[in-house]
Amino acid sequence: MKKLISTILFCVVAVSATAQNLSVTYVAKNAVRVRYANPATKSELPDWLYVSHDELKQADITAEVDGRTLTVKDNTGKAVFKATDHQLAGSEATLTFVSPKDEYLFGLGQFQDGYSNVRGLSRRLTQVNTQISIPMLISSKGYGVLWNNYGLTDFNPCSHSVKLTKRAGAGEREVVDVTSTEGGKREVRERHIFEATIDIDETVDYALLLDVGQKMARRHNLTIDGEQVIEMQNVWLPPTASKIVHLTKGRHQLSAELTKIDQPVVYYNKVKDETVFRSPVADGVDYTVFVGSPDEIIATYRELTGECPQMPEWALGYIHCRERFHSSDEILQTANRFRSENLPVSMLVQDWQYWGKYGWNSMRFDEAFYPDPKALTDSLHQMGMKLMLSVWSKIDKNSEVGQQMLAANYYIPETDWIDFFNPEAAAAYWKNFKERLLPLGIDAWWQDATEPENDDLLDRKVNNGRWNGEQVRNVYPLLVNKTVYEGLLAAGKEPMILTRCGFAGIQRYGSAMWSGDVGNDWETFRRQITAGLGMQAAGIPWWTYDAGGFFRPQNQYTDSAYIERMLRWIETAVYLPLMRVHGYMSNTEPWNYGQEAQTIIANCLKERYQLLPYIKRCAKAVSEQGSTLMRPLVFDFAHDAEALKQKYEYMFGPALLISPVTEPGVTTWRTYLPKHPGGWTDYHTGKYYDGGQYVETPVTKAYIPVFVRVGYSIE
Repeated sequence: MKKLISTILFCVVAVSATAQNLSVTYVAKNAVRVRYANPATKSELPDWLYVSHDELKQADITAEVDGRTLTVKDNTGKAVFKATDHQLAGSEATLTFVSPKDEYLFGLGQFQDGYSNVRGLSRRLTQVNTQISIPMLISSKGYGVLWNNYGLTDFNPCSHSVKLTKRAGAGEREVVDVTSTEGGKREVRERHIFEATIDIDETVDYALLLDVGQKMARRHNLTIDGEQVIEMQNVWLPPTASKIVHLTKGRHQLSAELTKIDQPVVYYNKVKDETVFRSPVADGVDYTVFVGSPDEIIATYRELTGECPQMPEWALGYIHCRERFHSSDEILQTANRFRSENLPVSMLVQDWQYWGKYGWNSMRFDEAFYPDPKALTDSLHQMGMKLMLSVWSKIDKNSEVGQQMLAANYYIPETDWIDFFNPEAAAAYWKNFKERLLPLGIDAWWQDATEPENDDLLDRKVNNGRWNGEQVRNVYPLLVNKTVYEGLLAAGKEPMILTRCGFAGIQRYGSAMWSGDVGNDWETFRRQITAGLGMQAAGIPWWTYDAGGFFRPQNQYTDSAYIERMLRWIETAVYLPLMRVHGYMSNTEPWNYGQEAQTIIANCLKERYQLLPYIKRCAKAVSEQGSTLMRPLVFDFAHDAEALKQKYEYMFGPALLISPVTEPGVTTWRTYLPKHPGGWTDYHTGKYYDGGQYVETPVTKAYIPVFVRVGYSIE
């Protein structure tokens, strides 16, 4: 009878949908794809997102349409998702769905605003250094939503805005070292005060979005009535920053200290019991609703957008990186020192500029410093180590490869980025990659700056002028990784790719992401944890950060305050999907930070390798069961309201609760132990604790709190 009712409901949906231009298709047992568009309109873009296009006649869920509203019910008949409106105004598509006050929403990818729960938050989904936009989220209420659009997307867009005006007078100047697509350079920045007022008509919570008006920001800063509500500085920041604040009725003074060339606008809106996706460039409203536990949602998401291949086991150990090695000799000396110091390491990484006189990403080593790259990789392999190489999708037009690409019109116009939307350009890129780099025995590939950097798709045409850059603004990294992954497979290689950006579906290329060129301070460290958890909730399992921060103080080797911070980054990295250290203009090797730090780092590395059997088992589950290794607490404790409030705690696999130490100078640390009938044991001491309580445990410089969920094995 239940199957008959499900079939009848499906038929009713299809008939009603045609009249309303709202089509509903069951695409998995627990997933339904929804489209609201003109039936005569067909997208000119390929389907880069989905690998499965099955249409089920029956499912374990039901979808009911009433006008422009849609209700999705689980297999018990309980309504778990309700879309209250679908709108298509010209090319602008908007979805609105109910989001009650007690709901928690997680996902959307990697953002630097410090939020884990994104309910009510306003975000602009674009691709820039340190920000990865994945339009996928999961709810504590038992559903997930994947928004099917390749362009810029506004999440909970604000209906009010105010432009801040620069105060007259000269600003404060500073000189900073920066990285760029032309290499390292120095930049003069001038700070100015920008001001505005807003009138608030009701005392409630408001979502704020600060847009500095540039492709990349240098600082996020905003005060309201003298109280600072947004503050973050780094060499590179996304152009927007988000915050939820409580404002009282009346007039409020806004002030922001930003750089001279900024053109800041603050967008604001009341936090409502609804969630909105809006894309300004779209053929229609198009999204998929998943129903079930977070694990079930993510497993089906990967079933539809591509299963994650197995990460090579050698990539699960320690990956050592710095900016940068300058020669083969430096790499081999470092490898030998790791061995002589009895420090375990699985892979060394050659960052940019090894191409030297041949030009940016010329796919060639400068033999003055790297006389025989194949001999280098052979030597590392004999020591049981792998080599990763930085390769860009930007190529110097004066290089040999660049001249080929330019002659064939394979660049995105007026940029140095290869147009991967053009299949011929992608094939030419891979041909050079295969012929010039694969014979060298390199094991892993670092596809850097795949956003592409500087938002260079904006206001440009791609694929020989066929599409506007705005249509495909967020999907470039997916095509870069597709090209390299499929090329490696065809060449009989085991792919291992690290990339700075991604999009929904990138997990099918086995790609790991990291959080980009971030700073090193405590707040930045905290924000990387929430950023990583946002990636996991969006279905992207392989992620890490630059342990210690990419931008570091000049006195990093002797600064005790920095070394304390660096150790907390590294201690937490033991329990990330990938463990990797990196730093700008830094020799990041443990022996450069003093004997105490080296001893602590050595113990961290040994701990990672002791956990490898457990990590390998979890990695296998990622590929075979659609599982998640770095797990936001909603995955295992969705019905524990206190657990859902924790921003920085997470599960590492099903057994280990990780509680990063995110503040300086502490000797004890407070951890919430989620409700679990079997309780928890302290990983370091073996002491037992009941679940559903906060506990205060001792910590030293050498470790962070970790707890084992009773009944789960780490063997």
